[in-house]
Amino acid sequence: MSTLRLGDIAPDFQAETTQGPINFHEWLGDSWGVLFSHPADFTPVCTTELGTVANYVPEFQKRNTKVIALSVDGLDSHKEWIKDINETQNTEVNFPIIADEDKKVANLYDMLHPNASDKFTVRSVFVIGPDKKIKLTLTYPASTGRNFDELLRVIDSLQLTANYSVATPANWKDGEDVVIAPAIPDSDIPAKFPKGHTPIKPYLRLTPQPNK
Repeated sequence: MSTLRLGDIAPDFQAETTQGPINFHEWLGDSWGVLFSHPADFTPVCTTELGTVANYVPEFQKRNTKVIALSVDGLDSHKEWIKDINETQNTEVNFPIIADEDKKVANLYDMLHPNASDKFTVRSVFVIGPDKKIKLTLTYPASTGRNFDELLRVIDSLQLTANYSVATPANWKDGEDVVIAPAIPDSDIPAKFPKGHTPIKPYLRLTPQPNK
């Protein structure tokens, strides 16, 4: 299939998970979502990643965001692996893991990269909005664990910029100044951004984060 691009509707699917069968779009409901894949169960980097996500679930919930993992192993394997994750990462896995033995979902989301491995999924990440459109894609090699602080940062940016005429600058974190969209004329700034603004260049205008 062709590569999924930003703004595409995230493909819907039915799947078995460690928390029961789901219909993906129905499961997402009105929430944001993070779908992320793993090369295999009982692997070291994946174990640390799923433990990290379990500990971060309250942060995702604050952002109205559901998380769901996937690997091409089966349900029984997932359930046994969760015991190891809980033990070694001092957590409780509290989100679903998709069992994708037939690689249906992996193929639907182009998670199998033959030049990396023809058997296992790469570390794909999809952030999906409540409109079911893909807002972010990331692909990591199997050897590199993901930075979930960065995913939270991106979700903060996506949710902010979806509701205000702003963009977030390099290394921005929640609470810091943001960039006023170039399409906003100077004359409209006082009404739209009552906290004031700092003009650096005609095209680079900073303002305090509007939803703080």
